[in-house]
Amino acid sequence: MKVDVKRMSERIAHDRSVSDYEVWRALKAVNDELHEIESQRDPIPIDLVFARAILRRAQQARGCA
Repeated sequence: MKVDVKRMSERIAHDRSVSDYEVWRALKAVNDELHEIESQRDPIPIDLVFARAILRRAQQARGCA
């Protein structure tokens, strides 16, 4: 599985049908999920790590972070 974090985050950052608030809420949901997994000492799914990276970069590219 190859995830192109840069390309995916740029797509989200430039997609005006997705609001800054929606990006922020998605990132918050991912962070909340990661926190819950960590608190239970379960293995962290790599998909969540990639999702967080993509959303953070998209948020930064929009100038919201």
